[in-house]
Amino acid sequence: MPIYILRSAVNCDNFIFMKQYVIDELRQKDYELIKAYMEERFPSSDVNGIYWIPLDVKILTEIQKAHADCQPFYIAVDLEPNLITFEMLIRTQNRMRCSCMGYATDTQRNWLIRLADAMFDELGITT
Repeated sequence: MPIYILRSAVNCDNFIFMKQYVIDELRQKDYELIKAYMEERFPSSDVNGIYWIPLDVKILTEIQKAHADCQPFYIAVDLEPNLITFEMLIRTQNRMRCSCMGYATDTQRNWLIRLADAMFDELGITT
């Protein structure tokens, strides 16, 4: 039965943290459905289980809109057999660091959660 969690991971050694939307306790059949869905719709990285969801251009911040060279922006998704993790960090694949990258705004966060919920609804995955 999937459990929905918003969490922040903290690395005290380097004072790094990551805000994430995590859905865990996936069943094997749910994992397989999600994997097929992700592979069909979103680009994957060189790392197995990592996908890139393009951010809707309608919800870009002013600085993201101004940084045409950094576009498109993405949300990284890590799919494992028992969970799916949506990072709340808005990234570009064109640069390692830029002022246009940062944690999702409330609007972007809500868009991402609605996207995840819609995926689960479309796949018929329920709690």
